[in-house]
Amino acid sequence: MNSHNDYDLYKAISEKVREGRKIALATIVSAKGSVPRGVGAKMLVDPGENLVGTVGGGCGEGEVIEAAHEVIRTGEPQMVRVDLTEDLLSLSPAVCGGTMEVFVEAITE
Repeated sequence: MNSHNDYDLYKAISEKVREGRKIALATIVSAKGSVPRGVGAKMLVDPGENLVGTVGGGCGEGEVIEAAHEVIRTGEPQMVRVDLTEDLLSLSPAVCGGTMEVFVEAITE
């Protein structure tokens, strides 16, 4: 993630915390094989709002968003293992074939 995107992400976090919104931050903490984003990539999840950042898109990102909603609801962080190796069997031209671990945490004051 470049510094401009980091700025946008942290600015959005600051604004949402000031507004009292319940949000979650997802961060890729490990990656093996071919994955769409690398370690350190971040995504802010605010239910009912647009995402800020990305951890790769597609079904894998959908899993992370679902986990983020649970984290927001419970306040308990989660480690999400996203396995993209099954994508090798699909007919999609966007084949990845790796795995990544994504840490999802609630952001509060």
